[in-house]
Amino acid sequence: MRTRIISSIIALPLLMIVLLLGGAYLQVALIIVSLIGMFEFFRAYKIDSLPMKILGYIGNIIFYMMIIWDKTSYLQEFFGIFMLILLIGYVFTYPKYDLKDIMLVLIGFFYVAYLLSYILMVREDPTYGPWLIWLIFIVAFGSDTCAYFIGVKFGKNKLARHLSPKKSVEGSIAGIIGATLLSVLYGVILYQTGHITDSAKIIPFFFIGGIGSVLSQIGDLAASAMKRQNKIKDFGSIMPGHGGVLDRLDSIIFTAPFVYYIMKFFIL
Repeated sequence: MRTRIISSIIALPLLMIVLLLGGAYLQVALIIVSLIGMFEFFRAYKIDSLPMKILGYIGNIIFYMMIIWDKTSYLQEFFGIFMLILLIGYVFTYPKYDLKDIMLVLIGFFYVAYLLSYILMVREDPTYGPWLIWLIFIVAFGSDTCAYFIGVKFGKNKLARHLSPKKSVEGSIAGIIGATLLSVLYGVILYQTGHITDSAKIIPFFFIGGIGSVLSQIGDLAASAMKRQNKIKDFGSIMPGHGGVLDRLDSIIFTAPFVYYIMKFFIL
């Protein structure tokens, strides 16, 4: 527990500084974090093909550069070319490597690089980005914290016995309620401080908190399923007491896209 607390004391200020600064700082940070996350994913699934992994890392970097350079209108072409190159690599390395390597590289790319990119897309909105970026972490971390403490004290009914025996239905409900309250409270604060000028725009914060918490918990369970399938306790050890990048960001990966689309369709 002491190691976990020390890691949090170091990591949280760094996270806050990067999110506050945004721009190139966040862009570089996300590229690095996503590369580490893909490395952890590839290692967990024991991908043998070094060429395929390298192509995955290169695809990751190119993908983020397209977002940074505002070339997202060409992403469909990028995904098509990326898939084509992976298949060409498969042909030239056959039969040394299996087709599952390509599938895992693609899944790793979309699971880590693509889903994490929504953090950047939320933050870079010029109107609400600097304020709504915090909502991703308020919902995910708030849900996790409320679920943990209520689950430890009152949890009796198992939520997902085969995936995460310690998680309870009571903790899950507490996470949803807690994240909803925190999200709405944050919306009210933004309204009162003038960052949101229309009170009706507080309504989406209710759904962001509730549904975001559900997605956050599913993200956590999805990561648990991957780890159990590969018989590992953590994806990595880069954060002592917390595990790897994917262990810490598993809920963020599912929450960020949801916050982005709610922001895009109901708040902007």
